[in-house]
Amino acid sequence: MTATLDRPVLPSQEDAELAVEASRELSRHRQRTGDELQVQFDDGKVLRLPKAAADLLHHILKEMAIGNAVTIIPIHAELTTQEAADLLNVSRPHLVKLLEEGKIKFNKVGTHRRIKFSDLEAYRLAAEAERQKAMEELAAEAQELGFGY
Repeated sequence: MTATLDRPVLPSQEDAELAVEASRELSRHRQRTGDELQVQFDDGKVLRLPKAAADLLHHILKEMAIGNAVTIIPIHAELTTQEAADLLNVSRPHLVKLLEEGKIKFNKVGTHRRIKFSDLEAYRLAAEAERQKAMEELAAEAQELGFGY
């Protein structure tokens, strides 16, 4: 992926165990001291981390602790059609169809399509909201018909 941390990082069993310990300790520390997080290096140098970085680190550790792969994608990143399809968990041909129907914005670099992560995320959120609305309508209809859902 362009401008990302290369590929998703799948933690080993040892990494997952370390992540469990680290996320618990980080959580305890943040409860005691608030959101301030400092990292001390072996040479004694102390580095203060911004709150957003501490939040992100905690989230990464929690995901790694349960064995999930983790990747970081900057909001401005441009993705290939395969990368975008992987993020949406759809086939590349289906994604290309969505692009050609104008449902997701893209640009062309030569003959290759590129999708901004922000546009892909906007589509994903809109599609999720649409699915949620449909589920609520189905549940309401089931209630009206007395299906007991």
